[in-house]
Amino acid sequence: MVMGSRRRWGCSIWVMFCLSALSFVEGLNGYDPESLDVFVHHQAWKALVRPYTGRLYRVHLPANFSTMEVSVVRLRSGSLWQRGVNFSSFHIPRRTLPMPYVKRLAIVYENLGNWSSDYYKVPGFSLVSPVVGFMAYDATNLSALGNLKINFSISGDPISIHFPSILVPKDENKTKCVTFGDDGSVQFSNMTTPNVCFAQGQGHFSVVVPASPVKKQRWWKWWAVGFGGGFAGLIIAAVAVLAVVKVVKKKKLEEMERKSENSEALNTIWIGRSKIPSATMIRTPPVLENAYVP
Repeated sequence: MVMGSRRRWGCSIWVMFCLSALSFVEGLNGYDPESLDVFVHHQAWKALVRPYTGRLYRVHLPANFSTMEVSVVRLRSGSLWQRGVNFSSFHIPRRTLPMPYVKRLAIVYENLGNWSSDYYKVPGFSLVSPVVGFMAYDATNLSALGNLKINFSISGDPISIHFPSILVPKDENKTKCVTFGDDGSVQFSNMTTPNVCFAQGQGHFSVVVPASPVKKQRWWKWWAVGFGGGFAGLIIAAVAVLAVVKVVKKKKLEEMERKSENSEALNTIWIGRSKIPSATMIRTPPVLENAYVP
């Protein structure tokens, strides 16, 4: 009981660590495929509770991975050699053996869905299908899923990966199958069969096409737009200034008229051809400075 309790605690701590690490990586917007594989491995181990050999089990993921699909199946190596296996979008042909050899193995299938472009990128190309993958692990221990990744030794046809729902361009030469290795490598191959890619081992796979080139705008177009915008701005500013000047002049004229209405009106007289104001009376009579008259 003590050993079982320690094992549960150890697994729980490890899963919590993986989840924390995965969240930290996502928070930095740097999605790490290796961390995702570790996380999926432990989620698959939780799904294999008293599993039946040859039955495909769906792996439940947290809500934020709702568009990602993961499943796991446990097989005998002898059955894989005699009949092969055909689950999900993968077909592993018969006469295939695990390397290194184990009596039982578990195959974990992944479909990253909308998360594909977050975890896997191909410079200069665009994904036209979700990234799918499979990983094989030692499952000799019936109560636990081993950490040892296994590859395959194939004596016959290669492993085929089917992509049923992809939009392939008219020029089939542009469509490429791409394999993502565990070491971060990317390998291209031609799609010789429509919607089908081939592989010799485990990994992650997708279909890509060359990315559309970004159209470069000519510099003179930007110059013309800037010049036109600046000219329009100057016109608007000039109209605004004229409107302000007109309003100010109008107010001054109104003020002058108001003051003239409150002041005394002057008569006008003509002198020659000029019309000048004239007072009707002299309010202050002139006084001689010296009254002496010779």
